[in-house]
Amino acid sequence: MLRKPAVAGYFYPSTREGLLSDLKSLVVPSSRKVSAKAIIVPHAGYMYSGGVAGKVYGMIKPPDVAVVLGPNHTGLGARASIFDGEAYLTPLGEAKVEKDGIDFLTEHVPFLTPEKFAHLHEHSLEVQVPFLQFINPNIKIIPIVLLDLSLEEIYALGSALAEYVLNHPEKNILLVASTDFSHYVPHEVAKKKDSLAIEQIKKLSPEGLLQVVFKERISMCGYLPVSCLLAACQRLSVSSVELVDYKTSGDIIGDYSSVVGYAGIVIH
Repeated sequence: MLRKPAVAGYFYPSTREGLLSDLKSLVVPSSRKVSAKAIIVPHAGYMYSGGVAGKVYGMIKPPDVAVVLGPNHTGLGARASIFDGEAYLTPLGEAKVEKDGIDFLTEHVPFLTPEKFAHLHEHSLEVQVPFLQFINPNIKIIPIVLLDLSLEEIYALGSALAEYVLNHPEKNILLVASTDFSHYVPHEVAKKKDSLAIEQIKKLSPEGLLQVVFKERISMCGYLPVSCLLAACQRLSVSSVELVDYKTSGDIIGDYSSVVGYAGIVIH
């Protein structure tokens, strides 16, 4: 099964030419390319968060395989879903699924369900795929959508992700967590609250992130994908957690009364 685009023409252009034009302007090639183990990138429409995401994608060495973790906005499918189809289709073509990664993760993580329903209309993964195709047209992907996990399960999935990376030193495998930060709060509130979440991300602390998200009521949709990524990074040799960019929708459209926060983070 091919997973067809759900938000092409809405979050990003629906034509190959239009999409390539956008990506060429958004992905800013950095003079300093890093071998990233993981990235955290936003998933709003490219008009809003594409610039933040593009700075991250322009800074990293292109991966061979990307494990893309996103939140489940639709409520469809399993609570922890891994896509068992053939590929994600975008206007740039097919991004093939890395089948050995699907097999490895489903074998090692009993609560991870191979299925398609959670992926059908979910935009959080879809908007990342063209960026990945742009930096590597032959990219393979492992798409995971998360709705509900305990802390124990966050660590179990994180541990399996790290194991998968460590077992394949011949491949450049990138972990990608797709999330926006604060939603629909004033600009200064978003900046303050999101900085608290970013502080815990810099400490690679899933517990710290969960605590601050719930205590401060930070409406960060992808706190589960990010927590799993942090748990994985605890088992990988990480030297730096770098905030590449932070903006709110207010910075883009000039309305600071009710904004969404976007952070781009590279872990290497």
